[in-house]
Amino acid sequence: MVKAKKVWIVDDDKSIRWMLEKAVTKEGKEVRLFSNADELLGSLGTDRPDLIVSDIRMPGMEGLDLLSLLQEKHSNLPVVIMTAYADLEKAVGSFSGGAFEFLPKPFDMAEMMSVINRALRNNVDLEVVSEVSDVPLDLPEIVGSSTPMQKIFRAIGRLSNSSMTVLLTGESGTGKELVARALHRHSDREKKQLIAINAAAIPKDLLESELFGHEKGAFTGADVRRLGRFEQADGGTLFLDEIGDMPLDLQARLLRVLANGEFYRIGGKESIAVNVRLIAATNHNLEERVEKGLFREDLLYRLNVIRLELPPLRNRGTDISYLTGHFLRVIAQDLGVSRKSISQDALGALETFFWPGNVRQLENVCRHLMIMVPSHIIELEDLPKEIRRDSSESNDYSSSDWEVAFEEWVKNYLKEFDGPIINDASAKFESVLIKVALSLANGRRQDAARLIGWGRNTLTRKISELKIRA
Repeated sequence: MVKAKKVWIVDDDKSIRWMLEKAVTKEGKEVRLFSNADELLGSLGTDRPDLIVSDIRMPGMEGLDLLSLLQEKHSNLPVVIMTAYADLEKAVGSFSGGAFEFLPKPFDMAEMMSVINRALRNNVDLEVVSEVSDVPLDLPEIVGSSTPMQKIFRAIGRLSNSSMTVLLTGESGTGKELVARALHRHSDREKKQLIAINAAAIPKDLLESELFGHEKGAFTGADVRRLGRFEQADGGTLFLDEIGDMPLDLQARLLRVLANGEFYRIGGKESIAVNVRLIAATNHNLEERVEKGLFREDLLYRLNVIRLELPPLRNRGTDISYLTGHFLRVIAQDLGVSRKSISQDALGALETFFWPGNVRQLENVCRHLMIMVPSHIIELEDLPKEIRRDSSESNDYSSSDWEVAFEEWVKNYLKEFDGPIINDASAKFESVLIKVALSLANGRRQDAARLIGWGRNTLTRKISELKIRA
């Protein structure tokens, strides 16, 4: 027979005690009532509850003082704080003092019971907890056991002790900088510096000086000589992120450095020779940008010695489970708190979500969950609403499904880049339309064009423009 959970309620208001007793007892739990904190503390010597629900303002010891004492002597005992005098200071004091939850009076009884049940489930049987709880503590910086990631790992292995130029492509948030760091760490340049620079984050008039440096007096404000990133990375590796956004005139200068290993500082008269391995990254389709005149074709050839396409998170299968466990552990260490586990239902929702922001988005979700979820177990209802919606409606077509995912992609894109977004968004949208239509039409272009609403010539032109393998 399962033993009933014990809930102790302390409040000087008799009506609150009576109301809570009725609701908690109705759900099969054992209840004890106290009118002040001293009575409750006296009973702790002979008995121990599974949960305490406490008011803040009471005669004698107040609720926050009781919470502090309980945290000191019974740190694993969850405490729900309630008060009719709710304000910011009391809320912050409750959570910083270790409260499971803080509810202002008058509270909704359904919400209170939901909080009580969640607090009691905090010590739930491990069968409902995901395997991510057992993720080993020595996980590497790049996590993944899926086939796409194993290909990336093998490529890094083959490139070890190599100084070849590498171009990393893939959607934003897929971990291109992590791969660049791994390539450097496993090369014969590991004892030298890895210098990282984001071409899209630096204004055009500053980027040239950032890369190549300048001489004193080269321009207004150039009070001293400055070494550029190429000189700083001499003998090591330069990671040039978002290279697709580099201005054309700087692309020409970069091409000359890659061709002969020499450059001039701004205002300089002597060429400077460097030995730098370049790893470049972009989430743009560089071939498309070449066709539009936004990227030099000869520079693309120089960069495209070895190209590694990083897979989006949605194509990485079971990696989501391992990454979730990894992030929950690392974030818990950063915050100095206990690591949370995750229920199977919640993990299932994470595994079926589209993840337009890829690994970076998953990490941010894990950080949100570690901070905002009060219990030690993350449940389905704790997940952001777009993830829950995607999971609950995955078997039913709804126009909002793709709109939510697209909205998230637009947000992530515009956080990374200062527009314009229309060309990339249109290309991705049309690519998906074409690929799905061709699949449903078994490769027959006439039928695929009819499904989309285009003529066959338009479809053929689009396939060529978007470089789709039909």
